[in-house]
Amino acid sequence: MKIAFIGGGNMAAALIGGLIKRGVAPSDLYAIDPNDDARKRNEQQFGIRTAAAADAALASYDAVVLAVKPQILKSVAQSLAAHLNASQLAISIVAGIRMDDLSRWLNGHTRIVRVMPNTPALIGMGVAGLSATASVDEAGRALASQVLGAVGQTVWFDDEAKIDAVTAISGSGPAYVFYFIEALQEAARQLGMNEAQGRALAVATFTGAAQLAANSDEPPSLLRERVTSKGGTTAAALTSFDASGIKDAIVRGVLAADARAKEMGDEFGKQ
Repeated sequence: MKIAFIGGGNMAAALIGGLIKRGVAPSDLYAIDPNDDARKRNEQQFGIRTAAAADAALASYDAVVLAVKPQILKSVAQSLAAHLNASQLAISIVAGIRMDDLSRWLNGHTRIVRVMPNTPALIGMGVAGLSATASVDEAGRALASQVLGAVGQTVWFDDEAKIDAVTAISGSGPAYVFYFIEALQEAARQLGMNEAQGRALAVATFTGAAQLAANSDEPPSLLRERVTSKGGTTAAALTSFDASGIKDAIVRGVLAADARAKEMGDEFGKQ
């Protein structure tokens, strides 16, 4: 398995590190990035080959992972098109960019997988949603699963439009969790705790509750009910949350993220 990365930032580095831990040889990985610091970091940290721009060597890799900002993907893709071969898998982890548009920018290349990972991939605990063009066979899907599976779980979708929903749920989701942790820490501060105490309690609570949910076959609603005694402290908090419409606000926020992902696809696809 030989994988080339276009863009050597944090997510690419997470995937490179995860693949090496899974047994992929550093000599089989390649990162292209015009930024000197990014290249030096990947060379020193992982011992892989890097370059400032794509060249004919790119054609020898099984998959090319596109890990750049959406705003520059069109120009990057156009610069790569001449160096790809028809059998290569192009894996895009770029938010909002649809496969038809990417294919057009790659001069009609059709073996494309669109992926939305999330930042817990940086510690090997990510989750990624994937969708592929009809030209990607089972071997190609398996290869994409191997690449993204190096840093967490993978969930496949037949309908590419669901990747916008993945972006809203799990792609942006870590920010929602951090937002709630911030709120718990602020409550802890108002209750007289210092920053270290509030952080320890808030973060450990999220970590433990998430693991409990992950290890249980029961729905979160039942797990919640088991913590909630009638007339108790948890019930008081949840009653206040419901009165403030917090659950509905969270759902509206996620739907807004989904709508924005679709808007980004429209905006960048017009290029």
